[in-house]
Amino acid sequence: MVKNKDMEIISRLRNNARESLTKMSRKTGMPVSTLFDKLKGFENGLIVKHTCLIDFNKIGYNTRAKIILKVAKENKKECGEYLNKCPNINSLFKINSGYDYLIEAVFTNIKEIEEFIEALEERFEIIEKQTFYIIEEMKRENFLSNNSQNFAFTGLR
Repeated sequence: MVKNKDMEIISRLRNNARESLTKMSRKTGMPVSTLFDKLKGFENGLIVKHTCLIDFNKIGYNTRAKIILKVAKENKKECGEYLNKCPNINSLFKINSGYDYLIEAVFTNIKEIEEFIEALEERFEIIEKQTFYIIEEMKRENFLSNNSQNFAFTGLR
C-alpha cells in the first residue's frame, strides 16, 4: 500500500510533473533530498513513462476516435501486433466483454480514419467493430492529480 506522503507526491506530479523539487518541498514540507530519492524510487516501477499531453488539433490532427474491435481468433495476435506498430494509434488496450481491442486513433480527418478501418478489415477478419468519434475532450489524465481529493472512491457527494 502506498503511504499518504507518497500519494501527495504522486498527486503533485500528476498535476504538474514540471514543478521543481524546491517548490514541491515547500508545499509538502519534505526535504528536497527525500523528494529526489522518492522520485528515483518511483521510476523503478510506479512511474511508467514521462510524457506530455498534446492538443492534437493545434498540430493538424483534428479527428480522434475510440474504436472497439472483435477480431477472428486466428487473427488476434497478428492484428494486435499490427495495431501496436501503427503510428496513428495513440493508445491500444486489450479488453473484454466480447471485444478484443480498444483503440484510440488520431488522424487529420474522418476520411483517413475510415480508410484505416477499411484497410484493417481487408487485412484481418474483423467480426465486429464500433467507432466513437471524440467530439469534445472534457477531462483527461486527471485521476490522482488533485491532492485534496479522497483517494478511495466513496461515491459522488
